[in-house]
Amino acid sequence: MAYHRTRAAASTRPSPAATITQALIARLEAGTNPWRKPWTSPADLTRPLRACGQPYRGINAIYLWLIAEAHGYDCPIWMTYNQASALGGQVRKGEKAEIAVFFKSYEKTDRDDTTSDDVTSRRRVMRAYHVFNVAQIDNLPERFTTIPASAVCLPDEHRAKIDAFIATQGADIRTGGDSAHYVPARDYIQIPRWQDFESYALYGSTTIHELAHWTGHRSRLARDLQNRFGSADYAREELIAEMASAMVGADLGLPAAHLDNHAAYLASWLKLLREDDNAIFKAAAKAEEAAQFLLRNAGRSAAVNSHDPEAAGDDVSPELTPAERIAA
Repeated sequence: MAYHRTRAAASTRPSPAATITQALIARLEAGTNPWRKPWTSPADLTRPLRACGQPYRGINAIYLWLIAEAHGYDCPIWMTYNQASALGGQVRKGEKAEIAVFFKSYEKTDRDDTTSDDVTSRRRVMRAYHVFNVAQIDNLPERFTTIPASAVCLPDEHRAKIDAFIATQGADIRTGGDSAHYVPARDYIQIPRWQDFESYALYGSTTIHELAHWTGHRSRLARDLQNRFGSADYAREELIAEMASAMVGADLGLPAAHLDNHAAYLASWLKLLREDDNAIFKAAAKAEEAAQFLLRNAGRSAAVNSHDPEAAGDDVSPELTPAERIAA
């Protein structure tokens, strides 16, 4: 007999937003920054990728990174069950799917109670779909299963890459002192000498973190940067800069390791996420916007297509059958 899922059963299932938020909360509760890793695996050399090679964006990139690390997946490619089947692959029995999200736009017309006029507004609704890492799938073509060797740049080559990226931003960066910070009122970045960092890569990732704050200036992306330390807005802006640094770092081969797993930061992010399932989606959207701003300045924006900064996930659905879609 066919099984038909009832509306009541569907309503008991966590929403995609809750699922992703709870996964991040679990990592933070364990004292671990979800986008910070002290080592590099092949899956860290790029953002997570769709079957077509297009990078995932926003919250999808952060969440699938987290899942890949948790399960030890070395390849960054993800695909739906039907995509795997079309390639001759078969998802192994017992493998668990993960979710990715996209946003569907639609127009709705309402009657204005004051004027009695019809008012049309454009709205967005989040949808989710199931994906599997290629490590969970047998019989795929070799191009999907060949794990790339970890790219190790020679120190001079890596340094030149970092310096070139920073220089293209045109930011006022002042060297010296014993702390890294951005001063919105005077629009400059203060950074210690590179010799004071444990590595040049760490100097680069720290500078990019501060450049992510720099994108929020009113003359650029105009985020609210007038926040007190310890406030929710301060935690939100640090979250944006951390994720943006990780996104840019994936393109440059830098460690996502600007901040230590400092209890004050982890606690503030936990509070933010516990109070609002959508907080991480909003922060990831702003982080993607900041990352794209920096990447465009460096002539690297082709790596990920630009998108509506409010999307938080991906704008365009992959080719999905109705059975592969999950209602938000």
